[in-house]
Amino acid sequence: QVQLVESGGGLVQAGGSLRLSCVASGSIFRINAMSWYRQAPGKQRELVATIGRSGTTSYADSVKGRFTISMDNAKNTVDLQMNSLKPENTAVYYCNAETNFNYWGQGTQVTVSS
Repeated sequence: QVQLVESGGGLVQAGGSLRLSCVASGSIFRINAMSWYRQAPGKQRELVATIGRSGTTSYADSVKGRFTISMDNAKNTVDLQMNSLKPENTAVYYCNAETNFNYWGQGTQVTVSS
C-alpha cells in the first residue's frame, strides 16, 4: 500500500506560478514511477508529467518548458513546479504512484484566472 497526500494548489493569475507537492508513505520501495495527472471539468484525466526511480522525466507536450517535475528521495516527495500558467491549466491535479498497482492522492485544485 502507498499513501499519497498532495498540497500546494490554489488560485493564481495567468502567467503566475505554483508548486505542487506530493508526499508518499507506506511501501514506497515498491514505487517504479510517480506522476502528476490533472482533470478539468467535463474532461478526462490526463497525464502531465512522470518521473522514474532513476530520475528520468517526461512531460505532456502542452506543459513542456513550463512545468518541471522533481523528486526528493530523502523526503519521499515529488513536486511539480508550474510556471507561466494559463487559464486552460485549471484542473484538479492528482499525484500518482505506480507499483504493480496505481495509487492516487485526493487531488488539489489549481485555478488560473485570466
